[in-house]
Amino acid sequence: MDASQPPPNPQRPTRTGGWMGRLWKQRVADPAHRARPARGLVPVGVVSDSAAALPEDWVRQHARFLRVVPMPVMVDEQIFSEGTDDVPTELALGLAMGKAVRTSRPAPGQMLRAYRELADAGVKEIISIHLSSALSGTVDAARLAAESSPVPVTVVDSLTVALAEGFTVMDVVELAAAGAPLAELEAVANRAAENHVYFAVPSLEQLRRGGRIGTLASVLGTLLNVKPILSVRDGQIVAHEKVRTHSRTLARLVAIARDEAAARGPEARLAVHYFGNQDAAEEIVQELAGASLLEVLAVPVPAVLGAHTGAGVLAVAISGGIAPPVPGPTRHEPKTKAEPKPRPEPKAKPVPRPRNIEPRRESRRRTASPSAQGTPVTPTSASPDEPANPEASGTP
Repeated sequence: MDASQPPPNPQRPTRTGGWMGRLWKQRVADPAHRARPARGLVPVGVVSDSAAALPEDWVRQHARFLRVVPMPVMVDEQIFSEGTDDVPTELALGLAMGKAVRTSRPAPGQMLRAYRELADAGVKEIISIHLSSALSGTVDAARLAAESSPVPVTVVDSLTVALAEGFTVMDVVELAAAGAPLAELEAVANRAAENHVYFAVPSLEQLRRGGRIGTLASVLGTLLNVKPILSVRDGQIVAHEKVRTHSRTLARLVAIARDEAAARGPEARLAVHYFGNQDAAEEIVQELAGASLLEVLAVPVPAVLGAHTGAGVLAVAISGGIAPPVPGPTRHEPKTKAEPKPRPEPKAKPVPRPRNIEPRRESRRRTASPSAQGTPVTPTSASPDEPANPEASGTP
């Protein structure tokens, strides 16, 4: 054979390592996932947002039928968009200088532009998966844009954020590439709430300013030096556990993630998010090594989330396997005053039994002093409770 000619069966190039590569190998080995759409057929289009923290390389690999809408971050009066501007640097400088930092939902026009691009690429249906509607108005913007979309759009509220959202988007994209129908993709997307994310922040002030937690919780966390471990449950940020020191917070964050990974099984997927503290994130990655058969990722927190958590946040997102029950706080918030227990009804007093009153002797009529006169008194017929009638019987 001529050396210049390629071999008849060239080997498939090796995919990227990590859990994404292992996931690809598992799907190739599974006959149910070997089928791919026919050449020229475009699967269901998928749209998400930058809060999902999808790896840029992975997004480029699926750019044919995937669109990620950037979410704006405002530092003072300047607006930055992830994917087009160096938002992490601008955000870090703004936070360090004490500038006003805000976020906003994407404009419905941005969503509509993504839908039209996919429609022009040939998709006939779109599924649009976004971060929790309790934390952002992105879901509302997607629904408004869906009304003007040239193809039908199914909008899904993931009820979570970061890679807890992104893991589900990845699953949907992989299934869409395999030609799965929209109904199956929607069912998978609706299970995003089964993914969990736990995170710790050095200060609750930035979350309070953004309206993501109450003022009372922020004051308690500052005055009592409480370093809470937060989580997203039912789409909202809640306190999962309260720890006194920063070092113990990180230890508990690792322990919580390991416990849930063990409950989910060996196919659990974990990722550590950070903002300005990659070294600490790498330490957590090392601590979580072995908690799953898949590699633990270290991914910067999306800027739209870092604007609310502030620098120094550490988070662990968990997905895959058998989802455990929704976790409850291991250390609850201060309990409210318990309602008074109802008083028992007073027992009825027993009715006294009637006494057997013997007939009393009839009263004798007293005229003067019987002992003085020596006159016997004639008995009368008066009752024991009635005075004797002095006129009932006469005396001589």
